[in-house]
Amino acid sequence: MQFIDLAAQQARIAPRLAEAMRQVLAEGRYIGGPQVAELEQRLAAYVGRRFCIACASGTDALILPLLAMGVGPGDAVFVPDFTFFATAEAVAAVGAVPVFVDVRPDTYNMDPDDLRRKIEAVRAAGELTPRAVIPVDLFGQPADYTALLPLAAQYGLRVIEDAAQGFGGTWQGRKACAFGDVSATSFFPAKPLGCYGDGGAMFTDDPALDALLRSLRVHGSDPADKYNNLRVGRNSRLDTLQAAVLLCKLEVFSDELAARHAAAARYDQLLGPLAGIPAVAPGATSSYAQYTLRLPQPARRPAVIAALREQGVPAMVYYPRPLHAQTAFAGAPDYGPCPVAEAAAAAVLSVPMHPYLTPADQTAVGRALAAALA
Repeated sequence: MQFIDLAAQQARIAPRLAEAMRQVLAEGRYIGGPQVAELEQRLAAYVGRRFCIACASGTDALILPLLAMGVGPGDAVFVPDFTFFATAEAVAAVGAVPVFVDVRPDTYNMDPDDLRRKIEAVRAAGELTPRAVIPVDLFGQPADYTALLPLAAQYGLRVIEDAAQGFGGTWQGRKACAFGDVSATSFFPAKPLGCYGDGGAMFTDDPALDALLRSLRVHGSDPADKYNNLRVGRNSRLDTLQAAVLLCKLEVFSDELAARHAAAARYDQLLGPLAGIPAVAPGATSSYAQYTLRLPQPARRPAVIAALREQGVPAMVYYPRPLHAQTAFAGAPDYGPCPVAEAAAAAVLSVPMHPYLTPADQTAVGRALAAALA
């Protein structure tokens, strides 16, 4: 059993994928080919944004907006404490300071109440200037933008939606990547919409930000003169082959999303009596980038993982350590605890989730988990 079955997906799209690759090779435009512009147009239309700017990775899709907003040394950027390292890494990469915000105990997304506490704590300390907040759409479910966006506006914070895992999810009828000044996603192969390497994209409705992000992704170049650089940027282009792969995958994405929802519903029935199952907030849908359980006895997690693997069921922990406990952030200022994030990191366990899971596979997961917990 595969944790994420990319081979099954590839078999489904093999003919169109081969033709797409052949076309790119025949045209020979490996950087900046027409497939990149086509992908940007189709992605913008899908999420309901005016502009999409493809780039080299999901991490760059966070760094580039921070650069565009002038965030840097002396600035505070608020990030959830329970997420992948790249969210806070992007903040540190531009010289700013990540401030860790606790998460909600049900969805594991940023807690607006704790965000307010952390903003007030930073303002009271007077050492950093609050500049931005990066909510994360964790495990495929968008954060609570109904609460977060007005709160950010109240304190004058820019908002970057980190939808690296959220692409395909919705919040109150709007798709992930439709929120904030800029939104970012990742096309890492394991993501709901993934390529065959690294890749990412940024979305915005602001023409000025669109132009600035396009310049920054190519060394800060001048669109009128490629050998005149207006600013210091990065080398962060999505190559044409990856764009062609994503165009092929986008054609089946709606079908795959429906299959993920069906698989999640089956898991809910099978695993609900055994462990805490993913909570989906009212008015939200998840793309189920992961199907993440909360074990009733966190201390037994290593034994449960070992027992599952003995039965041929792969399991992963996303994430075993909150961001404030990462060695890289050992010297970061402490603006208050994140107890919910700490508890989640100790208790979560993710089981196989992808569009090609069979009911038989899921039944096997359920039986193996029941035995492991017993």
